[in-house]
Amino acid sequence: MRCSKCGRDFPSQYYFKTPGICLDCWSQMGPAEQEAARESLVRLKTSTTFSIDGYRIVKNLGVVRGITVRSRSVFGTIAGGLQTIVGGNITVFTQLCEETRGEAFDMMIRHAEEAGANAVVGVRYDATEVLDGVTEVLCYGTAVHIEPTP
Repeated sequence: MRCSKCGRDFPSQYYFKTPGICLDCWSQMGPAEQEAARESLVRLKTSTTFSIDGYRIVKNLGVVRGITVRSRSVFGTIAGGLQTIVGGNITVFTQLCEETRGEAFDMMIRHAEEAGANAVVGVRYDATEVLDGVTEVLCYGTAVHIEPTP
């Protein structure tokens, strides 16, 4: 993937963390600029329902999905194990889950854009443990073209 700020190539696995921006450029951005970059990534309207208020579906473009498979690192497993002793929110796993869902969602959005959609309805997540400590996360929905209702 090519960085939209400096033009250098960087691994696409970082795309979900830094939308189209390499880690070097990302680390030089302020929090407000990072948030604006994240918000610009979502260009489509999305909904967990099968309609969007104020719009009507004029074309159904089919199912779109984003899928990612993740595993915990040894260090993350140890840190998570230590946090379970104390109790409460296990932040190591919370962060991993949030990043994984975000990556699957972003992939679904790109799939919908490629299909020519301007919205995705019926958005859902599913997760399956493939192996011990290896989980597949799927984000899917129906790509549609919507227009404002008169």
